[in-house]
Amino acid sequence: MSAELAFNRSVDVDYGVAEEVAPGVRRIVANNPGPYTFLGTNTYVVGTDDVAIIDPGPVDDAHLESMAQATRGRRVSHILITHSHRDHCDGALPLQQRLGGEIVAFGPTGTQRGAVAPGLGDGFVDSAFTPDIPVSDGDTIKGRGFTLDVLHMPGHAPDHLCFALVGKRTVFTGDHVMGWNTTVIAPPEGSMADFLASLERLAQRHDKVFFPGHGGRIETPRRVVRAYMTHRIWREQTILACIDEGVGTIPAIVARLYGGLDADLKVAAALSVLAHLEFLIARGFVSAEGSNDGLSAFYIRAASGAAASASS
Repeated sequence: MSAELAFNRSVDVDYGVAEEVAPGVRRIVANNPGPYTFLGTNTYVVGTDDVAIIDPGPVDDAHLESMAQATRGRRVSHILITHSHRDHCDGALPLQQRLGGEIVAFGPTGTQRGAVAPGLGDGFVDSAFTPDIPVSDGDTIKGRGFTLDVLHMPGHAPDHLCFALVGKRTVFTGDHVMGWNTTVIAPPEGSMADFLASLERLAQRHDKVFFPGHGGRIETPRRVVRAYMTHRIWREQTILACIDEGVGTIPAIVARLYGGLDADLKVAAALSVLAHLEFLIARGFVSAEGSNDGLSAFYIRAASGAAASASS
């Protein structure tokens, strides 16, 4: 089983320019590059009469002006939010105040948000974010010239939505599936069980293209989704191998498996290991001893010794 994923990081970006990426779909990239955002947050303008804006990105005057220019002469009917992480949703209210449109998102989840990591917490989540119109799986959003089906795809975030452009076999995947890197699963914000179940749902579809929240378009959606699932199964098995060899704390597992990773990404790696371990614990394959505050517990293999699989 291979751990390699074919990432596409050779993407050119012209910040502030509304680039047509498909008929009736334009992309504007926010100038907020970073280790978790790649070249920046992708904002999509969908429609030819009325338009929907998907993920207005962070609060940024230049990006707001770009969205205003891209929609000049058209009515903004909806502002759609894939999930309430600040790099996707913070620009929603300033955009609405300038251009109008109803803010549409999943809404409050009633669950704990943020991540159990020093210096990270819930700062990347807008826990108070509340849309004008809350939607759920199976709902439909319509404007003059576009129809989008709502797909609730939790895993990266409990409120994560994807939006499927009806009749076009096109899905706007937010951070659920990205072409430039794997998706961060950071408990309690993220759930590996939910993430894999959501991937399985996407794998059953017959889409032609994904437009992610960061990075370039994905032109082989089912292949990429299956590769992501295979990668997670492989990662789970490498974590179990570490535990069998006596490498039983998250810092030690990260050092073994992610030794060459940039220091600013090792917190994300630790959270990913934690997400896998939570999923293993839920299925009875491993257990935790000592402090169980997230990143310092000692993990041991369950006595059954059964082989785990992320698909079980």
